[in-house]
Amino acid sequence: HHGLPAIGLGMIPLTPSAAFPSPFLPRLRLPGALNRLSYGLVNQAVWRTFRQPINQARHALGMPPRRSLWREMPMLYGISPSLLPPPADWPANHRICGQWRLPDSPWQPSPDLQAFLDAGPPPVYLGFGSMTGFDRDRVLPALLDALAPRRVLLFPGWAGVPSTPLPADVFVVGPTPHEALFPRCALVIHHGGSGTTHSACRAGVPSLVMPFAADQFFWAARLQALGVAPAALSPKRLDAETLAKALAFAEAPGTRARAVTLGQAMAEECGVHEAITRLEHWLIPRQDKAGSDHKTLPWEH
Repeated sequence: HHGLPAIGLGMIPLTPSAAFPSPFLPRLRLPGALNRLSYGLVNQAVWRTFRQPINQARHALGMPPRRSLWREMPMLYGISPSLLPPPADWPANHRICGQWRLPDSPWQPSPDLQAFLDAGPPPVYLGFGSMTGFDRDRVLPALLDALAPRRVLLFPGWAGVPSTPLPADVFVVGPTPHEALFPRCALVIHHGGSGTTHSACRAGVPSLVMPFAADQFFWAARLQALGVAPAALSPKRLDAETLAKALAFAEAPGTRARAVTLGQAMAEECGVHEAITRLEHWLIPRQDKAGSDHKTLPWEH
């Protein structure tokens, strides 16, 4: 409406690629052409969800309705290239920048949490964030039983604390900055959301992922492919043998070494700086060969 360029931002890869199917689909091994086509199916479903409010807003501005999502829009992704290398078939104006993080700020654990951290070896972090819809009174006790006698930091999140009494070596925490807490843990058990996955990897510790929905299965598969996590767990299969094998893989020296290497690589990245650099390159006027000002826009590459 105002003639200004628009650039999309994302934390999940939405750009079609032959390298892998849409992260919102089940993990399937598909030929490259079908991988690329899968994005059309998902993006069309997304468009059906947002089409009406978008076109209502366009109508209010006197603009014609859109019949499909923007395909020409450039994209910047707050994704680590160490975690997901940029696919070779992405357009030049679709860029993976690195994790977008706030500047480090001082954080002090509560006295009780500090005392727990100081009282023994690094604990296991267990938390599924905003995930609900699973049987907390079955899933969480099964995981805690498998983790015994390890020390555990339990973040109940939206699911809440199980109704059964917790073991003495489990400390319940509220919302806590992952960037400060995860480096002090030996293992992170989580749901596989993009933000938690990045924070666990950047901390240089292995993961054990129990995905529930959407792109979480995609990130679980990426961690398995990088060798920093075992195969994803299912809340429907939490028998002792399955959990023991998963923990054995996560705690193996090779897994820990790979996690440290990945964390070191991610620590060298500066996703915010890369995104700003790319925006400035696209949008700040430059002198063209004739000496006149020219605004280089991403769709000109």
